[in-house]
Amino acid sequence: MKLFQNKMLQSLPSGVYRMSLFWFIVFSAHLVLASSLVEFQDNDNPRQKQEGMQLNLYHVKGLDSSQTSTSPFSFSDMITKDEERVRFLHSRLTNKESVRNSATTDKLRGGPSLVSTTPLKSGLSIGSGNYYVKIGLGTPAKYFSMIVDTGSSLSWLQCQPCVIYCHVQVDPIFTPSTSKTYKALPCSSSQCSSLKSSTLNAPGCSNATGACVYKASYGDTSFSIGYLSQDVLTLTPSEAPSSGFVYGCGQDNQGLFGRSSGIIGLANDKISMLGQLSKKYGNAFSYCLPSSFSAPNSSSLSGFLSIGASSLASSPYKFTPLVKNQKIPSLYFLDLTTITVAGKPLGVSASSYNVPTIIDSGTVITRLPVAVYNALKKSFVLIMSKKYAQAPGFSILDTCFKGSVKEMSTVPEIQIIFRGGAGLELKAHNSLVEIEKGTTCLAIAASSNPISIIGNYQQQTFKVAYDVANFKIGFAPGGCQ
Repeated sequence: MKLFQNKMLQSLPSGVYRMSLFWFIVFSAHLVLASSLVEFQDNDNPRQKQEGMQLNLYHVKGLDSSQTSTSPFSFSDMITKDEERVRFLHSRLTNKESVRNSATTDKLRGGPSLVSTTPLKSGLSIGSGNYYVKIGLGTPAKYFSMIVDTGSSLSWLQCQPCVIYCHVQVDPIFTPSTSKTYKALPCSSSQCSSLKSSTLNAPGCSNATGACVYKASYGDTSFSIGYLSQDVLTLTPSEAPSSGFVYGCGQDNQGLFGRSSGIIGLANDKISMLGQLSKKYGNAFSYCLPSSFSAPNSSSLSGFLSIGASSLASSPYKFTPLVKNQKIPSLYFLDLTTITVAGKPLGVSASSYNVPTIIDSGTVITRLPVAVYNALKKSFVLIMSKKYAQAPGFSILDTCFKGSVKEMSTVPEIQIIFRGGAGLELKAHNSLVEIEKGTTCLAIAASSNPISIIGNYQQQTFKVAYDVANFKIGFAPGGCQ
């Protein structure tokens, strides 16, 4: 896949080049976009359910290997990306925003009974430790692999002509001129005015066209800058399209996005995909993340993302209240109360759990306060070391053993319990990860900051329901079928 850059900016000195990224887009003339895309043919077989349409989702190591990467995505890469994500979330909590730097500014950023469900896939095939869906955009619809992010408000994807830079992606890059319904939103639009509260970054305005310019960033190294746009959104080929979907059409997209086309924002914000579709489907969504690695049965190889209030009734969820956080109201906070190992609570005080706890689809490895993690490690090692020899740690994972997950029959169950008793009962495939052949580690780490994050590795094969309208989250075990 070709990388696209603007030749004029390439000729600038590196320092001037980086400082000019944002303002080049703001003051550049509107370019005529004339490239064409090859339309994605969706091969997933839909299955009908009472509440709507549900499509199969396959992990890259399972049934759907059509997008397997040509270059390896290592566990080390995943850890590096994960650490960036955690630092970003903590910076949001402490209000350490870098909005002054245009190249690396921070971004985060019931109803009807209808529901729409779409395939949700592991991102390992596209160079990410997260999960992606195929969504359609434009008229006629073109389909793109988009990372699902409950911590992001604004959705965006890479767009031609990639004025500054587009990373390699598995799908053809979207060309707005091929869509009969595409339009760039003006600076005077209400959607442009709302960007500051949704992304923490003030929008820019193109002097040449009057188009609204967004800035979305995810830490010190990842960002997207481009035109705020509007077009028709198609979740599945069988679903009626949704007109007027607001998203970012990225012209400079750099950082930790793997080979995805962009981000689908599912944060609790009016500009997120959830917020925009809430009137049509209801202010709720649910998902089941397929297992990234070995799991006890084949059902863990497929997952789903459902948008709509009626998806909450499809499983016997046990709910816990969401916790309001005034600093970041768009994120999903929970009240973590207890962790047990083999049925026994950790020997820590209740106050040890009393830190902000975020459930996040964009973080892979769960982070716990140091005191809680140390107690968990002690209890876990006490049981595991009776049968398995300990091994050297790997990066942030310092509780490791010799052997593979498949061979480990004596693995104590870890329970992560939230207020009201809802929680996650972690079996071996949720608590252990084989980082290399013959070395397996506990897939939980100590947090270097006063924050807890429930990562997507621990959420795998659980159905997780976000009843945003009633401000609660539910969990249901049993796989993704």
